[in-house]
Amino acid sequence: MKDFVVIVGTDGAARLEAEAERVATVKARGSVPKECGDEIPNAPARGAFRVFQPTKLYPDGNESYVAKPAGYRGRSAIQRADVFDRMAASAARSKKPMPLSYAQVAMGRHYRNLVERHACAGLKCSSVEAVRSTGSGQGGDFMDAVLRDRQEIERLRRRIGMGSAMVVRRIRPSKRGSRVSISDRRLVDMVCLEDRALSDVLKSHGWSVSGEASGGLSRALGAALERVGGCQVR
Repeated sequence: MKDFVVIVGTDGAARLEAEAERVATVKARGSVPKECGDEIPNAPARGAFRVFQPTKLYPDGNESYVAKPAGYRGRSAIQRADVFDRMAASAARSKKPMPLSYAQVAMGRHYRNLVERHACAGLKCSSVEAVRSTGSGQGGDFMDAVLRDRQEIERLRRRIGMGSAMVVRRIRPSKRGSRVSISDRRLVDMVCLEDRALSDVLKSHGWSVSGEASGGLSRALGAALERVGGCQVR
């Protein structure tokens, strides 16, 4: 005999059917599409992910190359959706353009990957230690790689600056709901490093979430990421 819990409502009716539907819905969220094959396990705790087809460049004649699918046995792959993927999905659902450009998203992910890699530098078999240390294999090569990453992070953070998100600051206090300032550095770190939505940034600083405030914050984020890429935005 199997043990199970019967949930009984105030009217005395069991809710086993409703619970089964809830569990089925949770499992469906973690199901992997058929085009990805059956070797990737279903995992509801994985969260949102996107499906993509890996590609590689293959020789096409003597001098040219052509991009062709390179997935294992022709299968697609999955990648955990980050905050930028969620922004794009939200914009698509609303039939609006993505608020950030491809270059801005690329710089945001570059900054995130750089900071994460540097944070793991002291761990055994971390990506910096296993991949970036080349040449003689001596400790100096590893430390040089760590220092280069640190210098790059500092350079990017100087480009972000510690000023306030000026576009947002122009919104009247009656519209934004609070006078707490949001710095450019905190905005970029919350979105890129902490994977937080713009609404989370506003709420954590005590600001009311509105279309005007979210739009201003999105423009401020885009301008900051432009500076990360070396472009001066006025």
